[in-house]
Amino acid sequence: MLIRELKQNEEIPWTLLLAADPSRELVKKYVAQGDSFVAERDGEIVGVIVLLPITPMKQEIMNIAVAEDVQGQGIGKRLIEYVLKAAVKKNLQVVEVGTGNSSMAALSFYQKCGFRMDRIDHNYFVRNYDEKIEENGIWCRDMVRLVYEV
Repeated sequence: MLIRELKQNEEIPWTLLLAADPSRELVKKYVAQGDSFVAERDGEIVGVIVLLPITPMKQEIMNIAVAEDVQGQGIGKRLIEYVLKAAVKKNLQVVEVGTGNSSMAALSFYQKCGFRMDRIDHNYFVRNYDEKIEENGIWCRDMVRLVYEV
């Protein structure tokens, strides 16, 4: 498997990105402002991660998604490891990620990758998304912020 930066003239993997974030408008905005990396297997994009610089010492993972048919094979973990190694090379201090209060699998995944819960942005999804989001039978209202100290 190859992890590489998404080229500027390359088609954006919308299907993957929108599986992780239903707002095309928000995804379009942070993809334009950030750096996108893809996981490629046999010439096919099977995963994507988008990073956005927040400060000179901090980046945020805005989106990470893996194709449904290859989930559970370590692709997401490899994408995280890739950006954390890059963060060390860039002398960053923190990589941050946010996920929904109802995203049990994501909360578990990020903690297994070494992220620690930091804070909660109450009603984030209520303020930023037009439609109600439900996951695991839970109303997704709050953004749980996790950090990885480099």
